[in-house]
Amino acid sequence: MKFYMMIRPLMTCIVIVLCTGNHFTDAQEPQKGDSLKAVLASGVELETVFIPPGDFMMGSTPAEKLWATGIEGGAQAGTIRESYEGETPRRVSVKQGFYMGRTEVTVGQFKRFVEQSGYVSDAEKPGGKTQCFNPQWTSYNLTSKVTHPWEAMPGKSWRDPNFQFPMQDDFPVVCVSWTDGRAFCQWLTDHERKAGRLPEGLVYRLPTEAEWEYACRGGSQESQYFWWGNELSDGEGRFNISAVDFLPDRKQKWPLASAPWSDGYSFVSPVDHYGPKGRNGFGIADMCGGVWEVVLDHFDPTGGHEELYTTVEEYRPVCRGGNYFDVPGNARCAVRLGLAGPNYSDSRDGFRVCLGPPKDIE
Repeated sequence: MKFYMMIRPLMTCIVIVLCTGNHFTDAQEPQKGDSLKAVLASGVELETVFIPPGDFMMGSTPAEKLWATGIEGGAQAGTIRESYEGETPRRVSVKQGFYMGRTEVTVGQFKRFVEQSGYVSDAEKPGGKTQCFNPQWTSYNLTSKVTHPWEAMPGKSWRDPNFQFPMQDDFPVVCVSWTDGRAFCQWLTDHERKAGRLPEGLVYRLPTEAEWEYACRGGSQESQYFWWGNELSDGEGRFNISAVDFLPDRKQKWPLASAPWSDGYSFVSPVDHYGPKGRNGFGIADMCGGVWEVVLDHFDPTGGHEELYTTVEEYRPVCRGGNYFDVPGNARCAVRLGLAGPNYSDSRDGFRVCLGPPKDIE
């Protein structure tokens, strides 16, 4: 179990984007919502959207934590995981603008990376395993011996996460580790640099935790539960979480609390499936629910950090945003967990790229 506690082709004019000091400078400074596309292969692109520097409230209020563990939020009461969000929200500043992936990295995008680089993911290496859904599971059996639906399985990977249905190229890639995500970003940086499409001074990488939460909140200056506000009912048609959708080949939905509507998918939904309604104020899709997104930072159980937070040993990457299986209270902007390690992978976990100034984790 998880340890819970384009670039647009350059046309007639070439615009060089530099990142110096605390802001981008160029002949035409990027504006909020401007997009760039990386070309991974013929017909396969990866879009990022510019997010200007700014402030936001990191973390959650006591009232939000109570809602998350209440009847509507459905998160397990009596645990310490809500404490990971910090005691109270605090104002955090993101001093440099950056580009964030419009969506999570998809199966099709990761496939092109593997085809062109020969990369072998952690789950596919000798002795590798990844957490997957066990289709024999029927119930938690909460009054007797508790059984969980997720098991570490050899022979499963991003190619086959054991979902019992074919993976589509527009699904978010899962069963990839923090290490796999960083390898993808390094390859994409090299690929776009060789093609002459990479803005000077920028690299593709995983976002920092502060960048991720700032992007998730979509420019809101308030401490809201979700990027659209505090009402779960306003999330209908916006995100993929545990809802009223039958599991494959059975008349049973995910148990425990769920959203009181059908989002059409009991497991992953295609990225950007909800269109404009599923994009926040920065134009970013699927920031809550979908799949957990790993970020650069090492997990600090007392709360997230304004600057990149790292360690030299026992690295436990942070993951953010919740997933398709989560109850509503576990898919908020402030929710954060620590993975068991940099090579851990799970069929609920994926990642999203950031295009910004380099960040050193050493």
